[in-house]
Parts: sequence; structure tokens; C-alpha cells
Amino acid sequence: MIRTIAIDDEPLALQLVTGYISKTPFLELAGNFDNPVSAMEFIEQEPVDLIFLDIQMPDLTGTEFARLLHGGPKIVFTTAYEKYALEGFRLDAVDYLLKPFGYEEFLTAAQKVRKLIELEQKAAPTIEANSEFLFLKSDYKIRRINFNDILYIEGLKDYIKVYLKDESKPILSLSSLKAIEGKLPASKFMRVHRSFIVNLDRVTTIERFRIVFGSVYIPVSDQYKEKFQEFLDKNFL
Repeated sequence: MIRTIAIDDEPLALQLVTGYISKTPFLELAGNFDNPVSAMEFIEQEPVDLIFLDIQMPDLTGTEFARLLHGGPKIVFTTAYEKYALEGFRLDAVDYLLKPFGYEEFLTAAQKVRKLIELEQKAAPTIEANSEFLFLKSDYKIRRINFNDILYIEGLKDYIKVYLKDESKPILSLSSLKAIEGKLPASKFMRVHRSFIVNLDRVTTIERFRIVFGSVYIPVSDQYKEKFQEFLDKNFL
């Protein structure tokens, strides 16, 4: 699945692209935004593979926004002005959709992105992630953290707190929730909130879609409820 967001200040255009994303089997709609600033805040916290990005927007244009990304997500520009096509491709956009466009044109652009990502994955050297532990820098030391010892991880603005089963204080590390999420085995850990990742093996009590760890209640936000419910259903008696 390709995690995808759409950015457009025109409500009808945003609704159209969002609908196209939702009906495309290999695209996962991660969010939609009517301004680039909110989208940037989201990208800093969440993994995003592809952006359908309008060019003509107030305050910050799509091309200005793309320059701020410094690579990362693939971009398909959407605009009513053909004159911006050349500038878009200079920014390494995968494709360019001229409004108004239909689903067939949208799907063609999305398939280009999928093929490009598949080629990059095949070309990249495969390094197996460790399935039992990771090393984390904290207080001028590097600590080995066993996955089985992690209860949950809390993301702050520039730091993360890793809560372990036999330690009263969390480990504080200069990192992001997005960065550590990429190092964790997806079969054991799940993002349940913008600010929390939990160890599924350590989930023992759930109360009204809040995961209970002692006196701490971690909410499962609406964005992650469906995925968390799937986990519950697979393991429910």
C-alpha cells in the first residue's frame, strides 16, 4: 500500500482527489489538507509515500512546498494551469495532472508512482532489520532496548519516551515517533494515536478504546480505530 495524502485549497478539487485515492486499491488515504502548513506538520509525524499536490495555493504554493520537502514523498502535481508543468518536472515530480481530470488520468499517474517505488525497492540493498532489539541513544549513552521489554512509546515534539516493563522512568531520546516506527516490527507494534505506539504483546486491558497500562490510559484515535479493531477481532474469543 502507498500511503497518500492530497493537498488543495479548493474544497471540490480536494474532495475529488480524495475520492479517487479511496477507490484505488493500492493507495491508502492517510489524510487530506486544504493548506500546505497543516500537511507539513502531518508529514513530520506520519510516514507518507505520495502527495497529490495543487500548485496554485495562497501563502505557500505547491512548488514552494515541494522544495521544503527535500525529497522524500513522491509528488504528482495538480493544477489548472499548464504553464506550471515544466517547473513541476524540474522538482522531480512523477507526473502532472491538468484540471479538470478524470479517474483514468489519475489512475495512470498513480500507477507511474507504484512502478517507480517498486523499481527503487528492487534496486535498494536489502538489510534485514533486527527482530528482537534496537539501539537507542539516551543521556550520552547508547542503550540496547529489547522489543519485548517495551510497553509503549510516546512521541513529543523533538523527543520520544520509551516506557519499559521493569523501569519506573521512561528512556528519553532525541528522535521522532515516525523514525522509531520504521525500526519496529509491524507484527508486534501498532500506532494507535498521533503520539503513541503500543507493544501489542503488552496490551492486556482495553476500556472504551483506551489501552490501559497501570494508571496510564492511552486513547485509540479515530484514524487508527479500524486497524486496532482488526487486531482485536483476530484475537477475540
